[in-house]
Amino acid sequence: MSGTDVYVSGAGEPVGRAAPGPPGRSSDQIRADIERHRTELSSSVEALRGRVAELTDWRRQIRAHRRELAIGAAVVGFAVGGFIALRRRR
Repeated sequence: MSGTDVYVSGAGEPVGRAAPGPPGRSSDQIRADIERHRTELSSSVEALRGRVAELTDWRRQIRAHRRELAIGAAVVGFAVGGFIALRRRR
């Protein structure tokens, strides 16, 4: 295909023009670039998996935020206690 070819979607609508590649790149260079990108992507996916596992570990989150949880529980306890006390007065 030349740089002026138009790609067409399955519905027959044009979706873009073919971008010409840099001149002088061999197929071996392109393959090396693809392999490098594949390796980088693999590393990024592994790092993301580790981060997701860390953030979704609820036991770790409780250990890390023990003080905030205690404060939140106290606030909820006072609010519920106050609500119950108000309802009994009526």
